[in-house]
Amino acid sequence: MEAPFAYRLTKSGLAQISYRGRVVMTLRGAKSSRFVNRIGVLDADAAQLEMAKLTGHFKHGNERASKLHRE
Repeated sequence: MEAPFAYRLTKSGLAQISYRGRVVMTLRGAKSSRFVNRIGVLDADAAQLEMAKLTGHFKHGNERASKLHRE
């Protein structure tokens, strides 16, 4: 499986989730801690799914179709 999502933990306790190299979400405080605890026990495929769910499935593939509706 391709791994488009990645995460990075900062010294200040932030968890930054990126999609294909671009940061799409930053977690702070309790949400960051929960994410780190949850992601630590998952395998690679499950971690990708968890990050996709957490980011709210921001990319659905309908971006081009919605552009046509505006015209």
